[in-house]
Amino acid sequence: RRGAGHALWVPGRKGVMKMMMMAAGRWAIAAAGRTLKHSAQARRATLSAHRGFSALVPPPAMYGGRHTVTMIPGDGIGPELMRHVRDVFRCACVPVDFEVVDVHPSLDNKAGIEGVLTAIRRNRFALKGNIETNHNMPPSHKSSNNLLRTSLDLYANVIHCQSLPGVQTRHRGIDILIIRENTEGEYSNLEHESVPGVVESLKIITKHNSRRIAEYAFELARAKGRKKVTAVHKANIMKLADGLFLQCCKEVAESYPDITFETMIVDNTTMQLVSRPQQFDVMVMPNLYGNVVSNVCAGLVGGPGLAPGANYGKDYAVFETGTRNTGKSIANKNIANPTAMLLASCLLLDHLKLHKFANLIRNAVMTTMNEHRLHTPDIGGMGTTMEVVQAVTQLIQNGGRQPVLA
Repeated sequence: RRGAGHALWVPGRKGVMKMMMMAAGRWAIAAAGRTLKHSAQARRATLSAHRGFSALVPPPAMYGGRHTVTMIPGDGIGPELMRHVRDVFRCACVPVDFEVVDVHPSLDNKAGIEGVLTAIRRNRFALKGNIETNHNMPPSHKSSNNLLRTSLDLYANVIHCQSLPGVQTRHRGIDILIIRENTEGEYSNLEHESVPGVVESLKIITKHNSRRIAEYAFELARAKGRKKVTAVHKANIMKLADGLFLQCCKEVAESYPDITFETMIVDNTTMQLVSRPQQFDVMVMPNLYGNVVSNVCAGLVGGPGLAPGANYGKDYAVFETGTRNTGKSIANKNIANPTAMLLASCLLLDHLKLHKFANLIRNAVMTTMNEHRLHTPDIGGMGTTMEVVQAVTQLIQNGGRQPVLA
């Protein structure tokens, strides 16, 4: 108790009890912190010991340090490639869980596609095999692939076609970024028969979407340190539609004086690609031209089994093979090239900022192809799909290093 002229304060009974309770609370918090710290250290030690990954500590994610991604197996070789992606992710301890959603192409796809859209809207990201578009379905039947892109406004399709040292091709030194407008043009699903024997198919080009894809192309070029953007068009014939697209590209280019801007008519573009592809750096174009050019470029670097692709929107992203073919003729024969799908999964991991895992898998894929020269039949080899995947997983288990042979 405080007395007259005394500076020393002695707490009473209630004060002592209060101080004891506060001290007990602080001790409990500290103990809990030590417990959590030791628990986290134990989890990291367990992860480090598992398959020898000393540096692969999963970064923070939405749920318990893990991301949930929608997986759409698709048709043809899609389901088997997705199984291999899951095996490789499991081997690399990638902190990603897949929510698998199937879409059947031969039935009314409304319910199936709604389920896929709901899953992607929930998870925001997806890895996708191509869904077959049956040409025998009635005109009212719309492509599931196209519905996904338009419903989610995945307006930018990006494909990187690059020469690989271990793959023999006619041309070397190819390094092209193809940016395709993904939501309109000839893919607008607006067709009708005016009179018997006369069909009109509407091509839609809008200023908003043309400027948006042009801005995306120039921003990507600047971010990647690229020097030139080429706009592909047919404005000499379609003066209003392609003329609008070309005008938007020119207007956007004025804001990027550090990047060279060129234009090229689409038919000349295909000829230039097969004769001197090294002249191209970044290419931007409407929907249909992008489909044609991306397939040509994929063929230049070795075929559809090598080039990954990505579809980006404001809120969602879907990753797939660059050429979007189902590979139905080689399904379940153990000869499909898994490279494009594995590299697409690496783009997914980069998008999730899981760069260590993306680089580990990407390096293992490239080492298998370029140094070990283990190739599937599509690029002149005799290896099977399973052999390629096993070689990739073996490199991953060795931390990206080649195994030492006795």
